[in-house]
Amino acid sequence: MVQATLFLLLVSLALGAHSLSAKRCNLIGYWKNDLGSNMTISPVDEKGIFTGLYNTSVAGNPSKIQPSPLLGFQNLKNPVDQPTFGFTVNWSFSDSITVFTGQCFVDKNGKEVLKTMWLLRSRVDDIENDWKATR
Repeated sequence: MVQATLFLLLVSLALGAHSLSAKRCNLIGYWKNDLGSNMTISPVDEKGIFTGLYNTSVAGNPSKIQPSPLLGFQNLKNPVDQPTFGFTVNWSFSDSITVFTGQCFVDKNGKEVLKTMWLLRSRVDDIENDWKATR
């Protein structure tokens, strides 16, 4: 009976640990959005820095689309559950850069979700056209 109780306790601890880890949101890995764009994020280092590649499915000239490097930071103040982060994508196929900022969440079904906002800056020929450079 003691062995059975110990076994049940270990199973309960293992299941409990699994349910706790399911609430943790991890940026590392492959992500895909609802428009088909995707990115891969490398491990976050001890300073919160990460790198990766972003492959957009949305661009002015789709025949030129290429994976583009990204560089970002995860806030390490609370890295255990649902961290905030930001990253910059230097587009390989155009004269523009996009910055993203957001937070990594775990929804009520246990799915990891990134919620972000972005700002794209395109190059323009002169300051008079600055108004149309940011989207």
